[in-house]
Amino acid sequence: MQEKLNATLQEINIAQPANAEELENFRLKFLSRKGLLNDLFEEFKTVPNEQKREMGKLMNEVKTAAEAKFNELKEKLENSTIQSTVDFDLTAPGEPSEIGSRHPLSIIRNEIISIFSRIGYTVQDGQEIEDDWHNFSALNFPEEHPARDMQDTFFIAPLPPEGGTSQSHEPLDGKRDSKHPPSGGRGAALRTHTSSVQVRLMESGKPPFRSIMPGRVFRNEAISARAHCIFHQVEGLYIDENVSFADLKQTLLYFAREMFGEKTQIRLRPSYFPFTEPSAEMDVSCFICEGKGCNICKYSGWVEILGCGMVDPNVLDNCGIDSKKYTGFAFGMGIERITMLKYRINDLRLFFENDQRFLNQFKSAI
Repeated sequence: MQEKLNATLQEINIAQPANAEELENFRLKFLSRKGLLNDLFEEFKTVPNEQKREMGKLMNEVKTAAEAKFNELKEKLENSTIQSTVDFDLTAPGEPSEIGSRHPLSIIRNEIISIFSRIGYTVQDGQEIEDDWHNFSALNFPEEHPARDMQDTFFIAPLPPEGGTSQSHEPLDGKRDSKHPPSGGRGAALRTHTSSVQVRLMESGKPPFRSIMPGRVFRNEAISARAHCIFHQVEGLYIDENVSFADLKQTLLYFAREMFGEKTQIRLRPSYFPFTEPSAEMDVSCFICEGKGCNICKYSGWVEILGCGMVDPNVLDNCGIDSKKYTGFAFGMGIERITMLKYRINDLRLFFENDQRFLNQFKSAI
């Protein structure tokens, strides 16, 4: 009995199955119900009682060795199979994921929204395809205004035939009443400014209004380092009783100092916009040279950043608001222009090229 156990133990120790089939044969030979170990346990029953302690210990040693050998060889074969199906090293360190960044225009847009939100302005959004009424006529654009010409606006509805009429200038929302008289416009267009959102806001509610309108706008212009056919605006509107030009000035002074620094000064120059009267362009003192003169401000000490003015009474009346009771102001700025000034970017096209070398510079600005 002892000789059989020692011989079986030696055979187990030297066994080296090379594949799954040989491993299965090992299991059948030693560990199955008809294997050698089972036969030895049957023979163990005939061992004299005085030898059972010694033989039992040796039996357990043989059984443990067989099971350990089988499990070791099984794991080795499984790992070998997995490795053969993988063409890379699973233990190699992984490649780190790049941390993304916000687009510079999004950074400045969010900053502008945050500044005006702190003084009670809500954010309004609107459609990018507009009809003549909301894009032009309600905003007091005369029929002959240059903004209606094809070189400035992307019209997307058919133009009327020469001497004929067209229904393409009907409002996109289907309205046609005293507030939406026929305008003779050229039809639907990609909006040229977010002022159309102001019109829809005034038509749909009652004063007071205190909102900003960020969004994308389109104009038919040649693309260059200083101009693009797509750009982004933030416009603002405040309508209430007894709103004055002084309110406009203080609002814009607050914005300028929050955006460019507490030492920033502003100046308002007379200008013209069809939808405001009086109208003004606003400059800020150059925050780069602090008014001393540099190539950014063209050595004037001032940089133009937005247009503004008191809402023309005709616009209020067009939107169903009593211009004898309510007054208000509006302003509009280009996000690209402010972003270029803040980050000293000299080519507008960089905002649209998705060059990672350019965008990665703004990770720290999130």
